[in-house]
Formats: sequence, C-alpha cells, structure tokens
Amino acid sequence: MTRRHGDIHPTRSTYEYYSRRISYDAVAFPLLAAACMPETSPSRPEPVQRISISLPVPLYKQFEEMMDERGFTNRSQAISEMMQQQISDYYSLKGDHLMAGTITLLYDHKKPGLKQQLSEIQYTHITEVISSLQVLLENSHTMEVLLVQGRAKTLRRIASELLACKGVLSGRFNLSRTILPPIQSPEVESEAA
Repeated sequence: MTRRHGDIHPTRSTYEYYSRRISYDAVAFPLLAAACMPETSPSRPEPVQRISISLPVPLYKQFEEMMDERGFTNRSQAISEMMQQQISDYYSLKGDHLMAGTITLLYDHKKPGLKQQLSEIQYTHITEVISSLQVLLENSHTMEVLLVQGRAKTLRRIASELLACKGVLSGRFNLSRTILPPIQSPEVESEAA
C-alpha cells in the first residue's frame, strides 16, 4: 500500500501520528499542527477542560461589563475566578476542610485591654494564626490582618471571637481552598539535627 503525505498511520491515533510529524509539517500545515497540540500553555501547567454555558442576554451583558471594569483578559479567566470563589464559599460552609484565609479587623487601639484580649485569642489559636500585620490608622484606629490556616469551622470560630471583642469596629473573614505549604515545627527541626 502506498502512503501519501498526510495519510493517517493505521496503528496510531491521529494525535500521535501528527504530533510526531509536527516538527516538519508545521510549516506546511500550520492549522493542523495547532489543532493536534494538547491544550496547555506555559502560564497554565494544569490541563484544561472546555465547557459551554448558556446565559440570559441581560446576564451576559452584565458579565461582559464586569469583565471590562475588572480588567479580565478573557471570559475563561473571569469564570474561573468566580467558580473558585463559589467553591471556596461552599467548602467554608461545610466546615471540615483545611483552608487558608485572612481575618481583617478594624479597632480602636485606645480601648483599654482590647489589644491584650485580641492577643490572647490569637495565642490560644497559635496553630491556626500564622501571622499578623498591624497598621496604625487615623483617629486612634488600627487595622490588623491575620493570616490563618486550619479547618473552616475553627477559623470561623476564631473570627467570631475576635469580632465579638468590645472595641472592634468592623471585620472581614475570607477563606481560600489553596493552603500554605507545611511550616516546620520544632519536632521536625530536631529530627533533622
């Protein structure tokens, strides 16, 4: 049997056959070469799954407007971010997943005993409170941002304890499914020595 240029090899998949030929066929058949390449990019090492959605026209127009205002470069990026947020919210409500996040507090630092009370709560939960940043603001106010990691229900309880302190003016609690890498403990360091 005589093969012509472009015939599919009978024992290989189309992708396997053409992926081997891409090095020299890409010049002659650029669209075919692009069509046979897997969906990956240097900025996105994970494989991607294409989906299709249908939206009511008013919702679509609002979505496009939001994308423009927020500076998204494409719809996939915007939808991916919204899905990540919804999934994080879902796991946050379930309460048993390991999550990382922030607790942001705005408080009056002149309130007697408040800083001590906030510190004691943080120290009580030292395994969940990773770090804390305090910024002095105008009018005797302080903004404190705590980086936390742990089970969602535990983190929610810590946030509630902190927000309930008299003198805390406002606060915000945000969680993410993406967690911090393992942090060394004294036991790990002593084993390495």
